[in-house]
Amino acid sequence: MSEQTKTSVATQEDKRWSMVETTMRRHGFQPRALIEALHSAQEAYGFLDTEPMRKISKGLKVPYSRVYGVATFYHYFTLKPQGKHTCVVCTGTACYIKGAQQLLNSIDENFKVKPGETTPDNKLSVLTARCFGSCGLAPAVVFDGKVAGKLKPGEAVEKIKEMVKSK
Repeated sequence: MSEQTKTSVATQEDKRWSMVETTMRRHGFQPRALIEALHSAQEAYGFLDTEPMRKISKGLKVPYSRVYGVATFYHYFTLKPQGKHTCVVCTGTACYIKGAQQLLNSIDENFKVKPGETTPDNKLSVLTARCFGSCGLAPAVVFDGKVAGKLKPGEAVEKIKEMVKSK
């Protein structure tokens, strides 16, 4: 049985995988489809687990080390399940100078979660990003996909409290 046939059998077993396989098929199972396949996998599974990355490696005929390398290089990808809500703090130069570290410290003090971690109740994931391109709003934070700027630590904590309560 060929690798592509084996991949098709996996599609029948897991509907989430069919999204990823469709992406790879659209690109002719070429290695250049790696980033798009990883995007599809993260969208389907919520994060990049080992099994989907191994399937992508086989489907695109690229070494697993390359798949893992790309997944860990780009900040968009995550290898752990994320919380119901996300708080992404920009740590670019302007944001850092204007207080990004103080925001992170305050979030840690109040919610006991460091960047790259999720609270034990899976309600909140805190992440950092190199730059949002919103330097005029420094320090900038993205709360569940919505950008907020010029935040003081207390304001960030209040926004998180509201966000976690809301849904």
